[in-house]
Amino acid sequence: MTLKFHWFLPTNGDSRYVVGGGHGVTTGRAGGDRLADVPYLGQVARSAEQLGFEGALTPTGAWCEDAWLTTAMLASLSERLKFLVAFRPGLTSPTLAAQMAGTFQNLSRGRLLLNVVIGGESHEQRAYGDFLDKEARYARADEFLHIVRSLWAGETVDFRGEHLHVEGATLAQIPQPTPEIYFGGSSPAAGTVAARHADVYLTWGEPPAAVAEKVAWIRSLAEAEGRTVRFGIRLHTITRDTSGEAWDEANRLLAAIDDATIESVQAGLARSESEGQRRMRELHRGGRGDLEVSPNLWAGVGLVRGGAGTALVGSHEEVADRIEEYHRVGIDEFVLSGYPHLESAYWFGDGVLPILAERGLWQHPAPPTAQVGQVPFAGRAAS
Repeated sequence: MTLKFHWFLPTNGDSRYVVGGGHGVTTGRAGGDRLADVPYLGQVARSAEQLGFEGALTPTGAWCEDAWLTTAMLASLSERLKFLVAFRPGLTSPTLAAQMAGTFQNLSRGRLLLNVVIGGESHEQRAYGDFLDKEARYARADEFLHIVRSLWAGETVDFRGEHLHVEGATLAQIPQPTPEIYFGGSSPAAGTVAARHADVYLTWGEPPAAVAEKVAWIRSLAEAEGRTVRFGIRLHTITRDTSGEAWDEANRLLAAIDDATIESVQAGLARSESEGQRRMRELHRGGRGDLEVSPNLWAGVGLVRGGAGTALVGSHEEVADRIEEYHRVGIDEFVLSGYPHLESAYWFGDGVLPILAERGLWQHPAPPTAQVGQVPFAGRAAS
């Protein structure tokens, strides 16, 4: 199976340093080094498309720009790139969400992917007017996705659940094709919803053995539902021509983070109700000690960033080896990023993707067809 690679749109700002934020913590010192405006995000999107990335994840939360509006503005600046839009079910009605997604899908000619995010921080959810606890949010998401998928199938929906109620809901325009749903979560409640509704289950970048356990867990739950699920992983990347250069860059990023910032961010993340966030924090334990938690897997990003907190660090060959290792345990899609996102897309796209192509693990979604012309007069004898 050919692997798929997605990039990331830094809608909370970009930098040559680690940008904080996510899971209820503020962006921190590096949030505004490069503004998240349409010209810059468009540059990142076009570069990712040209390099061969399938799509681009756009985050959600109070710490970043709105994902729906941002990607709608960027869609006309690219031709093939899909947008993996993160959104939170329950903050809008399922009928409206199904209509919005259908409109995006049809007007972008099939370039929408949906990353359903339940929200692991009740204090942030309350800021949006959502006062359900975490378990109830998962139960509501189950109802929400049932309604949305039924509407996308062209059904007229009458549904009364514990959290949601619609009558005579229908869509005049059905999305073609149906947007795929990406879903993550490490709690038992997350596994149940993922097994019922996810097309792709996403995990953050834990060591391969831990990822293998998650894959087996979700696969068994999905089989019990009579479904099959694909698997993806969310990672940062620091890839260079040599291993030494890559680790020098990781150490540069770490040296720019002061202890007070680490302490403040970790205090905020300690409040998180997210099981995935707890597992990320266990990898680095809030300190600068041994952050290589598995070969070429570095947990330094998670010291100041909520959510995905690990990076693949190494030479292009080493990073390709680690990707192949994750593929062997069941991962087929990789959602990647790096600081800064524009330059890092090229480091990975020019350095790692050709190696994976040579190994038969990847091919460009739209390989260039233009032929390279000969330089005028090259090779001719002087007259």
